[in-house]
This record gives sequence, structure tokens and C-alpha cells, in this order.
Amino acid sequence: MVGMNGPGIRQDPVILKLLSKIPSSQHASFSDDQLLTLKAALGGRSWGVHAVDLRWRLGFWRFNYYFVFLAGRDQRELTRREQELAILAKALLLAGFTSFSILLGLLVLYLLKSAMGIDIFPGFSLGIWGWFKGHVLSAF
Repeated sequence: MVGMNGPGIRQDPVILKLLSKIPSSQHASFSDDQLLTLKAALGGRSWGVHAVDLRWRLGFWRFNYYFVFLAGRDQRELTRREQELAILAKALLLAGFTSFSILLGLLVLYLLKSAMGIDIFPGFSLGIWGWFKGHVLSAF
């Protein structure tokens, strides 16, 4: 770990939690190397504060089940594969939003054209204006 030598390891959240469970007279007896080893042995995880933290227990006869739902900003380093998937997901989301916006814009333009009585192709209609007049405008 970078930056964990010296007094830094003693400020680590995992180590602080560990030391809080040990009498304060024993804190100085641990070397930094020992604290790093203990952190690695404990998994080195510090479960931070989450924006959404729902935990509940359900007793069902003699069995107990627990459910945890956590949500918050992901602060982990992503693997290359995860980064590629994130980029793909963003691209698909952007393409979907753009397509939806364009289609909605075309629909609004078509309804405005029809409301003004403009007939670009005589004798041809998509039927959207008739449906819109019958179901939406009739409600007002």
C-alpha cells in the first residue's frame, strides 16, 4: 500500500476500529508492520457510509434470514473489463436517450403540423393526429 508507512497506518479506518477494541495501553506495542499484517489478515476492508443502507432480519420458524441493500458511489478501482462495460453502458444509454428525444421531437412536430392543417402528402395519414384528438384533446 502506498502511503501506509509511518503514522499513516495508524489513521487507517480499519486499524482505528481494531485499536478501539484493544486497551489503549496496548496500542503502542504494535509496530506498523504488525498493523499492516493485521489489516491484511482482517481483509483490509473498511465498510464506509452508504447513501442507502437498509438492513433487516426476517424470522421464519426456527430459521432467520437477513437482507442487506446498500447503495452509494462506487469508489473502487475498476478493472479494464469493468471500465469497458461502463463505457459501453454509457454509450447505449446515450444512444437510447438520443433516439427517444429525436422520436419525441418528431412526434411533437407531426402533431403541430397536423394541428395547423398542413398536409404534406395528400391522402396519407399515420393516424396519430386522429388518435390524439380523440383520446387526449377530448379529455380537456
